[in-house]
Amino acid sequence: MKSSMNSSADSAPKRVLRLAAIGAAGTLMSACAALPGMNMQAPSAPTTSTTSEAAQPSAQVPIAEIDIPLIKQMRDAERDTASSASLLVAPSTPYVLGTGDVLNITVWDHPELAAAQFSAPQSAPRAADPVAGFVVDEQGNLTFPYAGRVHVAGLRADEAQAALAKSLTKSFVEPQVTLRVASYRAAQIYVDGEIHSPGPQSINDIPMSLYEAISRAGGFSPAADQSRMVLVRGGTSHAINLAQMLDRGQNPSDIVLKSGDVLRIPARDESGVFVMGEVNKPTTAMPMKNGRLTLADALAQAGSVSTTSSDPGHVYVVRDTLADVPKVFHLDARSPVSMILANQFDLQPRDVVYVDTNNLVRFSRVLSLLMPAINAGLTAGILTK
Repeated sequence: MKSSMNSSADSAPKRVLRLAAIGAAGTLMSACAALPGMNMQAPSAPTTSTTSEAAQPSAQVPIAEIDIPLIKQMRDAERDTASSASLLVAPSTPYVLGTGDVLNITVWDHPELAAAQFSAPQSAPRAADPVAGFVVDEQGNLTFPYAGRVHVAGLRADEAQAALAKSLTKSFVEPQVTLRVASYRAAQIYVDGEIHSPGPQSINDIPMSLYEAISRAGGFSPAADQSRMVLVRGGTSHAINLAQMLDRGQNPSDIVLKSGDVLRIPARDESGVFVMGEVNKPTTAMPMKNGRLTLADALAQAGSVSTTSSDPGHVYVVRDTLADVPKVFHLDARSPVSMILANQFDLQPRDVVYVDTNNLVRFSRVLSLLMPAINAGLTAGILTK
């Protein structure tokens, strides 16, 4: 009787240990069936479903393979898309006078008229004050002794000179007049962003081309993104890709800026690409100085894929994450030849590059998550014994 009680008492802890082991094994097997990770698979064909299920939108996102036909298709689409910079190409025109311009006028053999333009006191001149001379008023008129008011706005300097000489014939015989612009103040543009000297730039008799505006502003800073410049004109933004224009044989000097234009040069870090997953150094990859950033460049900036934990067969690029249907591209990089495709696949700003985990590392991570629970169960069984 006593021995049977002892045997039943001894069997209780064994049953606890057995149940704990069976539970841990069952948990392990169920976890192995669904290994954690961000493994992305191409959506399979839908099976039979009810009417209510068919009415619901699918949560799956189509995945496109990165191959030569896809790269050719993307390059053809980029080539066929007309650049908005072509809308800005216009022939240069001579400078015309406008409100605020300061004119230096000389009437030969009449030195008394020259004193009129220096009569204004210059006791405490400021940087914004005009130089000495005759200022074109808000109505576009020039007031000159013996000539009265002469409308010069919208005229070239030589045309304004002829108009003033004609008005002076009322008081002088064949007056010899010289007119030049002492200060250009009627037309300005504004250059902002990654430029050495941002700020307003006055338009003068030299046409304000794109290169001229950048040169007057001190040139690009090292962080400038020359491929995503923006020109705002009349409330409309026009994208300018300087590197693309040069590749196509287009002269950026053909883009002539007009008064009121705003030219902005963004920084390259505004167009970064996020590289994450099983890479040696997750980072935000920056475009090159020409604005391009390929998939191979992004992986190189991230220290390449991890040789111990990555699955090179599952490299993904996620694009348009804020759109209703994002775009996902897949590259099988198990072969070194696939790097040719990666070097030709151009990334866009705010893309996400993700390198998936291999199954062995995923299984190892499952074990690391389950071992504390298994050890706790075994410890509880031992303590019960």
